[in-house]
Formats: sequence, C-alpha cells, structure tokens
Amino acid sequence: MTQQLEIEFKNMLTKEEFSRLCTTFNLTDENFHSQTNHYFDTKDFALKNLKSGLRIREVQDCFECTLKEPAIGIGLTETTDLLSKKEVQSILSGNSVLHAHEVEGRLQALAIDPHDLKILGTLQTKRAEIKYEGGLLVFDHSQYAGTDDYELEYEVLNEETGKVIFDRFLALHSIPRRPADKKIARFMSVVKKKRGL
Repeated sequence: MTQQLEIEFKNMLTKEEFSRLCTTFNLTDENFHSQTNHYFDTKDFALKNLKSGLRIREVQDCFECTLKEPAIGIGLTETTDLLSKKEVQSILSGNSVLHAHEVEGRLQALAIDPHDLKILGTLQTKRAEIKYEGGLLVFDHSQYAGTDDYELEYEVLNEETGKVIFDRFLALHSIPRRPADKKIARFMSVVKKKRGL
C-alpha cells in the first residue's frame, strides 16, 4: 500500500492541439501506453458526494486499486493497494469485494461499506509522459461511452511553482486555459447524459 499527495494541473485540449503537442515533443504511437480504469461508487454516489473517487487501474500486468480524496489546495490524497489479475477479474465479475485492505480501511473511515460498491463503467486511456521543468507532463487521449477527449496534465511536487510553469507552458503553445474535471467526473457526466439522468 502507498499513500501520497498528488499535485497536478490539468487542461482539456482539442484533438488538433493534442496532435500539435505530440508533434512538438516528437511523441509517436510507440511513446504511448494503454491503461484501463474501472470506476466504482455506491448506488447513491456516496463517494462522488464526498468529492472522492475509486478506481481499479490496469496497466499491462500491473493492477492497482486507488481511492482519491480531497486534500489541501488542489491536491488529492491517494491510497493505493496492488491487486492480482485474478483478484481484479473476481471483482469485475461481481464475485468479490475489493481485496484492497488499505483502501477498504479508508472507505470504512468514510462510512462507506465496500459491499455497497458497484462498477460504474470503464475508461480507456492512451498515455505518454515526459519530464518537463522538474515535473511530469502527461498527454492523455481517453475513450469512454462513445466519447473521445484529450487532456494535458502536469504533475509536480510544489503547487505554487507548478502553476507558474504550467501557465507559461499553455501560453507558449497558444492553448487557452480549459480546466479539466477528474476523469471519473467527465465519465460520469457523459454516462448520465446518455442515460437521461
């Protein structure tokens, strides 16, 4: 289990801006890897109501269960447990609960019963990462519920310095500031619209 503070700046991109940045930074298909996020919440969206999110992420042969909770400033506290492929298959088929002891401990502290969790759906992302001015630039193309979106993230250790660098980066590349919700929030928004909720 790991617990860490995640500080990142996000900006939505158009497809054209995304392609232009990929060209500028010489990113090709070989630089991107695929990851799959399976999102969970209770029937009455208890996690969403706490501005939190729960996912199981698959990247190649690595499987993580991560609970994200609000922290100070723009940061998020992430609690992560590693899972086996067999555990993930059992969870996704509805045959078991999380098997993620640290995450389950945090859920119980939030008064959420892990047995009440349901899978909301799946989001696929193609991701490339490059080091940039002391942080990490992340280029994401995500697909979910018949939707494509493009996002730029900048992960940093210092919020104040990171904001200056990220704002300067956007200006340098003539990209308007378009704040991005978390992936789970964008996913939920599209799913609710498609269901007429």
